[in-house]
Amino acid sequence: MKQFNRRDFLKAASAAAAASVVAGCATSKTPIIPAQQGQSVIGLIAPKMDVVRVGFIGVGQRGFGHVKRMSHIDGTQIVAICDTHDEVLERSANYLTENGFVKPALYSGADNAYQAMLDRDDIDIVIISTPWAWHAPMAIDTMNSGKHAFVEVPLALTVEEMWQIVDTAERTQKNCMMMENVNYGRDELMVLNMVRQGVFGELLHGEAAYIHELRWQMKEVTHKTGSWRTAWHAKRDGNLYPTHGLGPVSQYMNINRGDRFDFLTSMSSPALGRKAYAEQEFPPEHQRNQLNYIAGDMNTTLIKTVKGRSIMVQHDTTTPRPYSRHNLIQGTNGVFAGFPNRIALEKGSEKSFHEWDHDMSSWYKKYDHPLWLKMGEEAQRNGGHGGMDFLMFWRMIYCMRNGEALDQDVYDGAAWSVISPLSAQSVSNRSDSVDIPDFTRGAWKTAQPLGIVG
Repeated sequence: MKQFNRRDFLKAASAAAAASVVAGCATSKTPIIPAQQGQSVIGLIAPKMDVVRVGFIGVGQRGFGHVKRMSHIDGTQIVAICDTHDEVLERSANYLTENGFVKPALYSGADNAYQAMLDRDDIDIVIISTPWAWHAPMAIDTMNSGKHAFVEVPLALTVEEMWQIVDTAERTQKNCMMMENVNYGRDELMVLNMVRQGVFGELLHGEAAYIHELRWQMKEVTHKTGSWRTAWHAKRDGNLYPTHGLGPVSQYMNINRGDRFDFLTSMSSPALGRKAYAEQEFPPEHQRNQLNYIAGDMNTTLIKTVKGRSIMVQHDTTTPRPYSRHNLIQGTNGVFAGFPNRIALEKGSEKSFHEWDHDMSSWYKKYDHPLWLKMGEEAQRNGGHGGMDFLMFWRMIYCMRNGEALDQDVYDGAAWSVISPLSAQSVSNRSDSVDIPDFTRGAWKTAQPLGIVG
């Protein structure tokens, strides 16, 4: 999808939504919560569906993998696919027909071609895998068309957009789930199970990150992820991609379900790596050498929750170092830390808490999540980041077919995603603290924690 024209989207917003935008982006230290336009969607259960009819918007890179994995899930029917590039559109269609499925309806051409797809009345859910700037308008249009929206990360890019999405979900009573696939990784599921069983004691602190060297994407100039993602390093100095690490830690801590984010403070290192890479890999007159890269190579954001817990979130897609999401959770009885996996406990471990236990075999045997025990082998066969992508889709479809609430709701997507614009606000103001909006409007106080399902 081409870059989204934000002015067109704001013109299309309703007067009510516009009012909530003004309130949601207030510059006062304490964010103003806009008036609720509908009912809370915490625990929202849609009517059971024998077959979940699916539409896709965006099948370039990640979206094509989603088409393949969805086609292997019982109880689904891929009805329609939209993309502005005919080549990738036909690739998805050919994959389906070559594997014995009916060819879906295809939509292409103008940037708003997806709206014609949304006019169909034979689609139940829409999978959105487009450049970041399209996530909010497409999710809102999807819900307004009477369909459930499933959106790639991040959910949106600004506080205003977060509130617009929340308001639309509450008004339409449709699901809007940000597809944070990392929550469905084997290790993250196991740790969630351990947390729920009290293995680490009372939770105190978490650490999360997205540390992934992606300078090579700068060579994707006209198509693919780097063609639009690179520009964000010249637009925003903050955490550009917080949710992969933050999602699991938030679920451990019951964020929006008994606790919530209160405020953050953020700082960035110098922005040196992208400029140096551009000078090394491109001619002086190349567009990559014309950008002013402002996003610090490493951003570190600290979040305080209402219950007093602390979370460190880091972002670095520039420096040469091994991949890491950190995934650390510390409690009064011990700690789990990822990359590499290791555990130290005061009680419940054969080893002293003064040394790490790197052998996960006994921990998997005792605490593997029931969902992974049930579907892990099939998830690994179907792939997607070690199986987490397939397991996420399987669980989404299971909930829709069986009338169960989704594991992640619109409030989770907004809370995890809003760290990006608020971190930039803090960085620009000498790391001053910034309050984090309560997108649940107080409902977090009585919302039930995510259970151990499966």
